[in-house]
Amino acid sequence: MKKKLVSLVLVASMALGLAACGSSSAPASTESGSASASTDGAADSASAVTKADATTLNIFMASEPDHLDPALNSTVDGGCLAVNSFEGLMRYNENGELEPACAESYTVSEDGTVYTFTLRDGLKWSNGEPLDATDFVYSWKRAASPEVAADYSYLCEMFPSFTYENGLGDEDVVASEDGKTLTVTLAAVCPYFLDLCAFPFFFPVCEEAVEPTATTDNPAGTWALDAGDAFVCNGAYVLSAWNHDSDMTYVKNDNYWDADSVSITTLNVMLTSDDVAAYTAYQTGDLDFIDSIPNDEMETAMQSDEFVILDQLGTYYVGFNYNSDLYASLGLDEEQAVVFRKALNLLIDRQYICDTIGQTGQVPATTFIPAGASDGNGGEFKNKDYFGTDYEANVEEAKSLLESIGLYDTATGALTQTVSFTYLTNNSEGNVKIAEAIQADFAQVGIEMNIDQQEWNVFLNTRKNGDFDIAREGWVMDYNDPINMLEMWVTESGNNDCQFGRDASKSLDWASYDELISEIRTTADLAARAEKMHEAEDILMDTGCIVPIYYYNDPYMVKSYVKGVYGTVEGMKYFYHATIEQ
Repeated sequence: MKKKLVSLVLVASMALGLAACGSSSAPASTESGSASASTDGAADSASAVTKADATTLNIFMASEPDHLDPALNSTVDGGCLAVNSFEGLMRYNENGELEPACAESYTVSEDGTVYTFTLRDGLKWSNGEPLDATDFVYSWKRAASPEVAADYSYLCEMFPSFTYENGLGDEDVVASEDGKTLTVTLAAVCPYFLDLCAFPFFFPVCEEAVEPTATTDNPAGTWALDAGDAFVCNGAYVLSAWNHDSDMTYVKNDNYWDADSVSITTLNVMLTSDDVAAYTAYQTGDLDFIDSIPNDEMETAMQSDEFVILDQLGTYYVGFNYNSDLYASLGLDEEQAVVFRKALNLLIDRQYICDTIGQTGQVPATTFIPAGASDGNGGEFKNKDYFGTDYEANVEEAKSLLESIGLYDTATGALTQTVSFTYLTNNSEGNVKIAEAIQADFAQVGIEMNIDQQEWNVFLNTRKNGDFDIAREGWVMDYNDPINMLEMWVTESGNNDCQFGRDASKSLDWASYDELISEIRTTADLAARAEKMHEAEDILMDTGCIVPIYYYNDPYMVKSYVKGVYGTVEGMKYFYHATIEQ
């Protein structure tokens, strides 16, 4: 899932089982950690104050969310809002373990391809209307439909009848006549299917609320674009107010099946791209939780016992647009463009970025799949480095590569022609500082990199549309299986920012990559499957378009009087079991 804020920290080495999209808490550490951690164990701050109102939690996640519709969301911040206002068949508890949510129980066929879920009695939407298995059928078909064109529609390739042209077939997801059971048929064994049942893309949405707002121009509907009667959900909180680019208010959903366990009745969400403003509000007591800390305050914040860091499975990286006109403007063919991108990869001083911008023990990334990710066969996936960590040696190699394609003269120590392009990033402080560090690294050989800062929503769509040369990227795994970071690059994926396979004039044979991903999805031999996933990562890295910077981890601050906030290694944060001590 796309990482919104700079999240200036890295993933610890873990060989965890399957998890979900998450975020969280636990003392700062770069060693192995649990899948999630709760704030219950945080030490009380000597300077902590109590809070008179034990029913209201004031939080800062990020700036204006791109989507609240769970089928359309592809960002961590949007996912955090989704898991607190919607709920799927499964959910994650405070230990990072899957447990039934809307489903009361489930069974699996002997061959592992048919799941039958029994739903809880009395499930309701936030408007009080009943919710049953037919709502899941509608929601999953809607999410998979070509009209809605969700970024994550490729997840539905696990269903036997799914096509991008037609979506899901009637036999893929079936509700019983009484709406009590949901039967799901998969094309092959999917070891992470239950994790997907806790993932926002597969959350239910209310057909009676959604469809009246759908139009030919906007088939997904406008129901989730603002607060109001149209915003109907089934989770712990429902959106009651939204002052765009300023704040949101969520209130307890009394129709939530687990409402008795929800003691915080109001979530006030600050919306800003200004980390300093959020940090100041936290320091003055106006915020109880902040999910990002300004770079200049990181050293001080880390001394507080209200500072929390959670292991996270994800990679901060830079992405090149494979189809950019930049390469032709430099006189480079496709093979030379690969060399050019690999040279720029070597020019980046990752350790400097980790030490001076991240400041919390990040490890430079030498792979796209993060360290600690499971290989799906009982081991860790990472088994090699795609480039070295000796920066001086990397710079010399970069100069040689640039010289081999006629762009650099080692004798004079200068470029042979002007090389200039623009780097696209969203405008949060940490991301801009990383862009500036990369800018300085490229400048040492004479390359001019301009920085284009955009608001989050604009940035996301500019990148998705391929209107860039090189861009800031980040991905936190939605579940602990490498396929999650490999399938996002299939040609039809809405997350294929590098635009692989989308220009027929290029010689790149991306259909073979698509076929490899399909093979991975249907391979029952887990050892063979892991090998195919290594092959897929090799293909991605061979393009030179994906430039890993560091492995994520997840720092935040939470007041000592707040207990029960938890998250997972995939970046989601859960507030519905939080309490405030007085």
